[in-house]
Amino acid sequence: MIALHFAAAPTDAARAAFDRLTARYGQASVEAAEIIVALGGDGLMLETIHATLARGVPVYGMNCGSVGFLMNDYSEAGLIERVGRALGNDLFPLHMHVVTMSGAVEEALAFNEVSLLRQLRQAAKIRIAIDGTVRLQELICDGVLLATPAGSTAYNLSAHGPIVPLSANLLPLTPISAFRPRRWRGALLASNSDVLFEILEPEKRPVAAVADFTEVRDILTVAVSEDRTVRARILSDPDRALSERIIREQFTV
Repeated sequence: MIALHFAAAPTDAARAAFDRLTARYGQASVEAAEIIVALGGDGLMLETIHATLARGVPVYGMNCGSVGFLMNDYSEAGLIERVGRALGNDLFPLHMHVVTMSGAVEEALAFNEVSLLRQLRQAAKIRIAIDGTVRLQELICDGVLLATPAGSTAYNLSAHGPIVPLSANLLPLTPISAFRPRRWRGALLASNSDVLFEILEPEKRPVAAVADFTEVRDILTVAVSEDRTVRARILSDPDRALSERIIREQFTV
């Protein structure tokens, strides 16, 4: 039997599912587990990926939340057979390197997106350079984000950014409520691009940077690039293949 470790979100539905599944299939330690089973929504899936990244163990999610785009349907029957048939997708994170106004340096990984967000009532002013060339001298906005293909259906899509197939080797760069330039709707960048965000007027217009759920406030610069030395593997049922769901999402009306 495949050794499973179950991780649950702190909700009544997820905790109840955890109790039933561990009673039925047992609970291996994280160190002994061959597959991690995440019970919750997409937030719990991201937390589980980050928490178990060093182990290199695949994560199989079952939806006990709301949207659950990264999750499989919840069912208690035949779980060993389901994970045995599941399809794998390798996700590569974005690496965020932040310098703050105090001179501190912070780093974090993001499997969905790195977003820059204004902290106060004043709009942010941000300069954007790609591979050492300034492409946008001044973006006045509520924020801006760089997403992974897997994350392109999350915050990026809500900000009217494009959905990107997993195999496209592209990263969507999307403004959040851009005021100037008014007609700029973002860009699609090669996945090996090095992106640098510089905060203009940081004392007057402070900005925070967020990599998935890691937030750094009062930033000066944020450098972002895809990190191919790090990989997370998530498992999907054949009828819930992640690549297919991303394509299907582009035709949802």
